[in-house]
Amino acid sequence: MSDSLDYLIISPHPDDAELGVGGTIGVLKAEGASVGILDLTNGEPTPHGTPSIRGKETEEATKVLKLDYRKNLGLKNRELVSNLESRTLLAEEIRRVKPKNLFVPYWEDVHPDHVEAYELALGARFWSKLSKTHLAGEPHFPTKVFYYFSIHLRIHPKPSFILDISNHIETKMTALACYQSQLITGRTNTFPTLLDDVKDRNRYWGWAIGKAYGEPFLTREEVGLKSLGNLA
Repeated sequence: MSDSLDYLIISPHPDDAELGVGGTIGVLKAEGASVGILDLTNGEPTPHGTPSIRGKETEEATKVLKLDYRKNLGLKNRELVSNLESRTLLAEEIRRVKPKNLFVPYWEDVHPDHVEAYELALGARFWSKLSKTHLAGEPHFPTKVFYYFSIHLRIHPKPSFILDISNHIETKMTALACYQSQLITGRTNTFPTLLDDVKDRNRYWGWAIGKAYGEPFLTREEVGLKSLGNLA
């Protein structure tokens, strides 16, 4: 990894980033950007997983996506809390890898870890820029935050923009298939499977912009464009 990352994805559990941003990672890597994932927890316990299994699955998915950086922050699954201790850990990691932009989980979900991850990421982003502080490392402030969808609610948020991932949908699906214990084992193998559902949703968002596949994102601040020449 270079001295800084172009994009860092904050992921509550291994597989959340792949579900919400897997195709976008392919787009960004193809453009020459450096991309990393910071998993906040190991995602365990789950019915068919173990820490060892999840670790191997994550390694396989990381290779598929050709990430420049991946780390697990070591916070506790199902007990993720945006408190001073966790904010310190995350802010120090942001100061260490110096991402220019963040992808953060959407703020509305039934999974408490996802909601807390949103709060934690924003608090750590603010703390990471402070100068007079107990934090290790030099101040750094990621410029933009994009909110991605890896949610358990059957809701239909209005995205700020949709990224065309048509050329990278198969890479996304290959990366997701690495998470056998979470997305395949113990689930139906008749249509529609969970992976079918993921791909169908990306097909829908692609349809919405006249493309084959897309991933939706939200922003809370306006995003400036240098040109209209590269719109989907």
